[in-house]
Amino acid sequence: MDPSYSVKPVTLYGGRKAPEVLNIVIVGCGLGGLAAAYCLGQAGHRITVLEAAPEIGEVGAGIQLGPNFTRLLIRWGLGEKLKEFGVVPLAFRFRRYEDGRTVGWTKWGEGMEREHGSPYYHIHRADLHRLLLELARPFMSLSTNSRVVSADPGVPAVTLESGAVIQADLIIGADGVKSTIREIVVGGPDKPVATGDAAYRAIIPTAAMLQDPVLKHLVDETEMTGWIGPKKHIVGYCIRGKKEYNLVMAHPAPATEESYTAEGSTEKMRADFVGWEPRVQKLMALVPSTLIWPLLDRAPLDTWIHRDGRIILLGDACHPMLPYRAQGSAMAVEDAAVLGNLLSRLTRRGQLTPLLYAYQSLRYPRATATQAAARGNQNIFHLEDGPAQEARDASMSAAMDLALREAAGEMLDDSCETAGNSNIWADRKKNRDQFGYDADEEVERWWARNHGLVDTPVGVNPRL
Repeated sequence: MDPSYSVKPVTLYGGRKAPEVLNIVIVGCGLGGLAAAYCLGQAGHRITVLEAAPEIGEVGAGIQLGPNFTRLLIRWGLGEKLKEFGVVPLAFRFRRYEDGRTVGWTKWGEGMEREHGSPYYHIHRADLHRLLLELARPFMSLSTNSRVVSADPGVPAVTLESGAVIQADLIIGADGVKSTIREIVVGGPDKPVATGDAAYRAIIPTAAMLQDPVLKHLVDETEMTGWIGPKKHIVGYCIRGKKEYNLVMAHPAPATEESYTAEGSTEKMRADFVGWEPRVQKLMALVPSTLIWPLLDRAPLDTWIHRDGRIILLGDACHPMLPYRAQGSAMAVEDAAVLGNLLSRLTRRGQLTPLLYAYQSLRYPRATATQAAARGNQNIFHLEDGPAQEARDASMSAAMDLALREAAGEMLDDSCETAGNSNIWADRKKNRDQFGYDADEEVERWWARNHGLVDTPVGVNPRL
């Protein structure tokens, strides 16, 4: 093991282990699957993780970790690793696509931690995945090259492409937006739908940017920058100790299969953003290669739990997120934290189904609202030039004026309202709701009110 990824063990749930131990199969070894393996293993259960890929390797590019995400990672002992691998963005700046003019600005940095109780980080997805893998490794048996092709909810069991059948007490589908397990829960074919967008993803060494006086400030200022234009937008930020600059470039694209690893054309990428401001052109010229990520979506499900009560969904398998709120991975990891905390309390098999419905009742409203917020930003970011775009920019600018006054030391009163602002990161109430969430505290509150319901006979009040 690379020593840079070694993690010190911590104990969750005050050392509480479930008296009734389950054999749990998790399908999918992404961020959500690994977080679930870690939390459920900490809860005392026996965990098997099945991954279709032949090996676990570096994948993806940058990822944003809001305070609701980092507070869990820090609780799990990764605080020092986040400082080592991550970058704290000091602000989020929106710019017009054609001239680079600032239309929105929100101060982050230490204020994010002060207001929401945990820092905001930018990190490479591969670094985070590796850290979660090392966290989960002592608590799971991992099988790669193990593609699940079907599941029997009555046993329950999964069948692999090899023909092997694996039985369990509980099966968790953490297998992404193209989830096989989702179709078992739904009861038939249920394919993701195209959004009309795709995203180029690229990483630029910042050494080259620091040599260019036009680009140098993008590294020095450690701001996240969003360039917004008709039907397209770009987000850029530093990762890996400011040694790399991550670019995500959303644009219209025909429907294709989702992939985090499909190679894109740098020539087409540059052509798609012709006419955008000089900084964008210079950044594009530095991109050595790009991945292309078709953006697929699904409507919210009626339920995340199979009617037999032994197969459930987690993360993108049940609530895929467009990247326009930077909360997809956070929602999956929150799911895992809630599920692990609940199932650390399992004392007999009859409590399992009520606890699974408690998981759904705790997570469904929040995940669904976050899905909707991400879809809303797709429209806000991509407005065609005209009256609606001008109103958006005016809204963002009004919030920026307040933010600049506050950054200058002015004490603002309650009349300085930002609710409903086009810059969702300037909306203080939405920030409190999104970033102030603590998955474990939510479970503690639920348990204090409802723990007696876990012994209610199934069918009396299954949704709690």
